[in-house]
Amino acid sequence: METHQLWNVNFLNQILDTMAEGLFTLDDQGIITSWNKSMEKISGYSAREAVGNTCRLIECSRCFGQMCPADINKCGVIQHGKTEAKECFIRHKDGYDIPVIKNARLARDENDQILGIVETITDLTELKKIKRTAEEAQRKLKKTYQIGNIIGKSAVMQNIFDAIRAASNSRATILIQGESGTGKELVAGAIHYNANSEARPLITVNCSALSESLLESELFGHVKGAFTGAHTDRKGRFEEADGGTVFLDEIGELTPYIQIKLLRVLQEREIERVGDSRKRKIDIRIIAATHQNLFELTQQGKFREDLFYRLKVFPIRVPPLRERREDIPILVAHFIKKGNKRENKSIAGISTKGMKKLMEYSWPGNVRELENAIEHAFVICNSDQIQLVDLPVEIRENHAGSGNHLRSAGAATHLHVHDADKPVKLTRQSLLELLDACSWNKAEVGRRIQKSRTAVWKYMKKWDIPLNPER
Repeated sequence: METHQLWNVNFLNQILDTMAEGLFTLDDQGIITSWNKSMEKISGYSAREAVGNTCRLIECSRCFGQMCPADINKCGVIQHGKTEAKECFIRHKDGYDIPVIKNARLARDENDQILGIVETITDLTELKKIKRTAEEAQRKLKKTYQIGNIIGKSAVMQNIFDAIRAASNSRATILIQGESGTGKELVAGAIHYNANSEARPLITVNCSALSESLLESELFGHVKGAFTGAHTDRKGRFEEADGGTVFLDEIGELTPYIQIKLLRVLQEREIERVGDSRKRKIDIRIIAATHQNLFELTQQGKFREDLFYRLKVFPIRVPPLRERREDIPILVAHFIKKGNKRENKSIAGISTKGMKKLMEYSWPGNVRELENAIEHAFVICNSDQIQLVDLPVEIRENHAGSGNHLRSAGAATHLHVHDADKPVKLTRQSLLELLDACSWNKAEVGRRIQKSRTAVWKYMKKWDIPLNPER
C-alpha cells in the first residue's frame, strides 16, 4: 500500500512538472510545500529554495507590503476560499518584475478542515511582447497612411509626419511652406491636435483676406472708441487663442507695419489692443504658413529678416503632389470614400485609364485640385466606377502647365495668361473668362496666371467684379 501511495505521489509530481503554468502549494500555516518546474522557470527560485519559505518569497504586487502570511488567517484565500484570477506582478529572483495572472484556491478535506492552498501562476511575458509587437505594427500602419486628415505613405510624407510629431511635442514657432493646395492648414491642425490640445483653441487667420487696419483689429482687438464703429471693447484673435495656437495663413502678405507688431508679439509674448496703451500677456504658440519664398522676400526687402528668423524656428516644407505621385492612389480612394458618403453613392473606384491620367498629370493645384477633380467626376459618373471621360477636361487632355490657353466648359476661350519673359496682361473681360473657366476658384486662377490669390482679389476689386458669380 505504501509503495502504491509513493507511486501515486511520484506520478502526481511528474504531472505537475509537465504543466506550462507555474503551480505551488502551501500548508495551513502558509508554508510552501511544493513548487513545480514551471514555477522554477518563471520565478528563478528552485524548489529547494522555495519549499519551506512563505509565498512572500515572490513578492506578489497584489499583497506586497502586507505581513501576509505572518497571520495566515488574514489571507484573502483563507477568508473567501479563493481569489479571482487577476493580472499582477511577481518579483523574479534576479530582482525584476514579471507580469502574471495569479489564481489561488483553498483545499479542504471531507471534514472541512484546511489542507492547504493551491496557487497557479501564468506567465504573461510572451503575451505582453506579442501585444507590444501588435501595437507597434498598428502604430507603423498609422504612420504609413495618415495623421489627422493628412494622407500619404511616400517617403516625403513620412518626413512630414515625423516633423508633425516632433513639432507637437514642442511650443516652438512653426513655419509651414508649400505651394497652394498642398495642405498647409491641415499640417497646422495636425500639429495642434496631435499634441493632445483638443481643449485648447486653434484660431486661424488669413493674413491676405483683410486690409491692414482690419487685420490689426482682428489680431490685436480694440477698445471702445478706437475708431469709427468701435462701440465696445473687443478681444483680438491672439487673446482668444490664449493657451492655444494661432495659425497665420499667407504670412507673406503682411504689411511692414503688421510685421513689426507681430515681431513684438513673438519677442515679448504680449499685445496691445488698438487704441489702448495697456500691455496684455498672452500664452500662445504661433504657426505661420505661406506659399511664397520668404527668404527671397527678405532679400527683396519685402519681409523683415528678423521676423523671418523668428518664424522659422522649426520650418516644415509641404511637398507638391507631383513630388509624391505614389500617394495619388490612396488619396483618390480616400476622396471616393468621402464622395460616396456625401453623395450617397457607391462608386467602387476608378478605371485603369482614369488612374493613368491622374498619375501623368502635373497637378499645379496639388491635393486640392485632385479632390476637386474627384468631386467633378462624382457629378458626371453614372456607373460604379469613375471613367476617364468623367474627369475634368484639362486632366483628360493634360493641359496643366501648358500655359498658353484655357478651355471653358463651352467653347475654347483663347487667353494669353503668361509667358516666361513677359509680364501677365489681364483685362476685366479676360479675367471674367478665366474665372468662368476655373469655376470661380481664385486660387486656381492665381496659379494659372502665376500670381497670388490676393492679387486676383485685388484685380476683382479694381474692376468691380463680385467675389462669386451672379446668378
